[in-house]
Amino acid sequence: MSSMLAHNQVEETCVICEKLKPIGIHLYTSFICTECEKDLIQTDTGNPKYKYFLKQLRKITTPEIFS
Repeated sequence: MSSMLAHNQVEETCVICEKLKPIGIHLYTSFICTECEKDLIQTDTGNPKYKYFLKQLRKITTPEIFS
């Protein structure tokens, strides 16, 4: 039974690495995989890789709330 559940797991495209991943977090309407989340948190702001993360994170937009 558990193997059937694993095969039915939905993968989503990470906004940072742009790969399909099964596990991660949702930030507004976007998905960030666990690997990118950990890498982002551990990267120093002076590292050139940090600028790449910022560029990718700019794709995330705040959803509009209609009243």
